[in-house]
Amino acid sequence: MGCGPSIPKKYTIGGKGRKRRSIIQEVAVFVPTVRIPVASDIVHPLRGVVSKDLVDRLSTLRAHVVELAEAIYYADVSAVSELQHALEEYLPVVLGLTMKESRLESSVQFGWKTLDDDQECCLTSAWYEVLSVVHMMSMLALFEANLTLIPKNGQVGGERKVSEDAKKDVVDSLLRASGCLDYSVHRILVQIPAQVKKSFPSYLQEGMLEAISIQALAQCVEIQLGLASECEKATLSVKRRLACEQVSYFSQAHYCLSGCDTSDSYGKKLLLFLKWKCMEAKAVAYYYHGLVLDKGGEPANHISAVCCLSAADDLLSNSKRACLSFCLANPVTRVPPPWGVMKNMHKKIPDVAYKKFQVYGHLFEKDKNSALQSIPDLPEFALSLRPEGYELPSTDSIWENVNGQPQIQSLKEHLIDDEDEVDTK
Repeated sequence: MGCGPSIPKKYTIGGKGRKRRSIIQEVAVFVPTVRIPVASDIVHPLRGVVSKDLVDRLSTLRAHVVELAEAIYYADVSAVSELQHALEEYLPVVLGLTMKESRLESSVQFGWKTLDDDQECCLTSAWYEVLSVVHMMSMLALFEANLTLIPKNGQVGGERKVSEDAKKDVVDSLLRASGCLDYSVHRILVQIPAQVKKSFPSYLQEGMLEAISIQALAQCVEIQLGLASECEKATLSVKRRLACEQVSYFSQAHYCLSGCDTSDSYGKKLLLFLKWKCMEAKAVAYYYHGLVLDKGGEPANHISAVCCLSAADDLLSNSKRACLSFCLANPVTRVPPPWGVMKNMHKKIPDVAYKKFQVYGHLFEKDKNSALQSIPDLPEFALSLRPEGYELPSTDSIWENVNGQPQIQSLKEHLIDDEDEVDTK
């Protein structure tokens, strides 16, 4: 499965293969996939190379992340925050393995799997582990945003009643997710040898990470446009600009996937989501562009306005079919109720398009061959949002004076290590 809020049929808590209740969920913010760490042997590769305290801390922090991550699908916002905090504690410690002076970047094999279908990828690379941690932080930010927008009263298909403050929190989560992914593309992927990247699963492809980063920005604008549509002070020009920006972001995200392998369920679902949202965004953009053009006093303005509104109506119809295709694709998700700006557009667009044609239809009869009867291009605006700045934390001070050379252990320490190994078997 490739959609964060969808509930898979099986999970591994309490034993592999244990059945879980299958629930078809709604999607407000699309989460392509959630990957979680699997238990990895950290002790043996690092024994005698770094201090026992360092090994214990590294393995304990990672085990805590594994424990919390197993139950993420049942998490609420507070549980997601707890897991985020655990990742933030673990990251500075595991970063020590990437230091050149430690010479330990390829010393430990780290394993991660998709929580939905247990597809596992194990690689001997500390940078792969860092990438996976930052990727998980971004997916959790998207997951948290989705949890905030979906009604908590259990009413299936009910109207999403979300406060303005909560929507602003969602925007913050989306910007954070976008920043983590953008940093992963430009600062982490370049650290990983091409030979290692060949073994990456499809959802860690550079184009895929870029697409999801830009998708998060597009959904920020989607929420901003929804807020503007409810604000009496927001002008048509402001709404049109936001709608056009939304189109640009979703189009860019779709373009990023052009060179990616999207043959698996994750890629297919993401493509269908972006196709649906791009059509929906264009419908809204043409609607507002038509209203702005209609403010002009010339017949040409009215003709162009009617063409825009007609295009909006057609795009709206196509977007409904695209939405259904997305929902039916594996993993199946529930058809969401219209929300944000779309809450009123399903009625407004066809009604206004029909009324304007009734008023200005005679202008088309007078000038049937006019080039003005073609659909005008949408205006282009400078994009206002950028990914939130993200930087990796400083390496934990526990790594001071670690040089990657074998350490001399006393006989007592060696015997204690041997006893610990026996206890774990």
